[in-house]
Amino acid sequence: MSKKKLVILYFITSLIWIYGSNYLIEQFVPSSLIPIVERSKEIFYILVTGGFIYFFLDKKQELSVSREDQQRLSTLINSMVDFVNFKDGDGRWIEANDFGLQLFQLEHVDYRGKKDSELAGYSEVYADALRYCEISDEEAWKNGEFTRIEEYLHVPDGSTKIFDTIKVPLFHSDGSRQGLVIIGRDITEKKEMARQLAESQQQYKSLFEYSPDIVYMLDLDGKITNLNPHFDVITGFNREEMIGKNVKILLPKKYKRFLHRFISSVAEEGKPVMYEITIPHVNGNAITLQCTSLPIIINGNITGIIGYGRDVTTLRKTEERLRRTEKLSVVGELSASVAHEIRNPLTSLKGFVQLLQVEDAKHQFYYQIMLDELNRINHIVGELLLLAKPQHLKFTKAEIQKLLNDVISLLRTEASYYNVQMASIFPEQGIHLECEPNQLKQLFINIIKNAIEASINGGNVAIGLELVENNQVLITVKDNGCGISKERLAKIGEPFYSSKEKGTGLGLTVSYKIVQTHKGTIRFESQRNHGTTVSMTLPLSQKGHIN
Repeated sequence: MSKKKLVILYFITSLIWIYGSNYLIEQFVPSSLIPIVERSKEIFYILVTGGFIYFFLDKKQELSVSREDQQRLSTLINSMVDFVNFKDGDGRWIEANDFGLQLFQLEHVDYRGKKDSELAGYSEVYADALRYCEISDEEAWKNGEFTRIEEYLHVPDGSTKIFDTIKVPLFHSDGSRQGLVIIGRDITEKKEMARQLAESQQQYKSLFEYSPDIVYMLDLDGKITNLNPHFDVITGFNREEMIGKNVKILLPKKYKRFLHRFISSVAEEGKPVMYEITIPHVNGNAITLQCTSLPIIINGNITGIIGYGRDVTTLRKTEERLRRTEKLSVVGELSASVAHEIRNPLTSLKGFVQLLQVEDAKHQFYYQIMLDELNRINHIVGELLLLAKPQHLKFTKAEIQKLLNDVISLLRTEASYYNVQMASIFPEQGIHLECEPNQLKQLFINIIKNAIEASINGGNVAIGLELVENNQVLITVKDNGCGISKERLAKIGEPFYSSKEKGTGLGLTVSYKIVQTHKGTIRFESQRNHGTTVSMTLPLSQKGHIN
């Protein structure tokens, strides 16, 4: 009701009261009581009108406060970046913020009092979405409690927006529907970021889990924070047992003191650091890893080190064999050009010395020395020729126990000379293999003779023979002699490298070549003053065997 109408109503009511009450007093009140009744009437009028004025002023204040609260609420919900909507118990819109109206293109629509299905007629693009809102609202009412769902909204540009929608139903005390509060937050970008993050994590996981190399993570103290499954395959250790421990437990002693310096250099360089290390396998064998390490940077701070280690053990062994082969090739070329030129005058010299030996009995001692030295030269030339000329070998079946026994019988006299005891442990059943018997004899002579010469003054030489897996035979020659230093052990088999005073280094070079020709392997294990063990592995059959 307008203010003007209220004032007119007040005046009319007042006039009716004044004149009507006066008329009634004059007609029905005794004259002696008229002054008292009139005063009472006036006081009553003042109280009633004052009460009405107070009532209206109070209601006006409440209305003003209510409007201020409504204005604050409207300001609050319009400042939100979420869709906010209030509905009554019948699903009619009571209030919606600007974001929601813009979202459904209802900015210029009188939405109050209308249902979603009615508003669908004002928004062709979002008509289906508005109709679906009624269905999801009904589900919220049925749940009777806080409901959270994801709703998909197809926008005109062809993309889809995802809303995390909260619906809170309100009920009267009698259980009837009072209203529905709806808040919807656009989580499209969040969902996309989560999807991209999940894809990135999956890609990282695939790279980490399925890398054929060791992938490792360390903190700045050297503690292992993560290892990929291929760590188990390459090293034989259990990665779960290693995670949380310091990497020092995997490193040989020579590397441990450089660990702190290494971590500092990776952190300071801020770029990949490449290096090669040798660590032990769980079975005791050495593994060569080619590693690349780089810092882990999070929020601009270096928090650790990540890297990968590639197993290059086989590659390095192949390179070493290639290096030895190249040396043999060089020796072969040198031998081919020199050996024949030496042997021709050597034959003449030997013939003349033998002639002089027959004719001159006085200097027999000197002639014998000359013959011994010429024979030694001839022996060296023979070894050179063995390395120089291509060998067209004819492999035959031979019993390896017999070959070894022949060599042992041949060298027993020399062993006695050096006061060395020889012992052999062979299987009772004969082992036959395809080989060139003479070359194997030469191989065994070279190895066993070296063992005898290293075990002088009461030493022992043990020769072992056994069948091993993959149809191979293992021959071991073990002595308890002076042993070989690590530096010399690394150069075993190189041409012209020998620890003997008069050695040429060609004996073991020839031995390596014989083993290689038979598609076998030879390995030396030695320690100073604790003896040497030579292990030779040869295939029983040369056909189809790949070394």
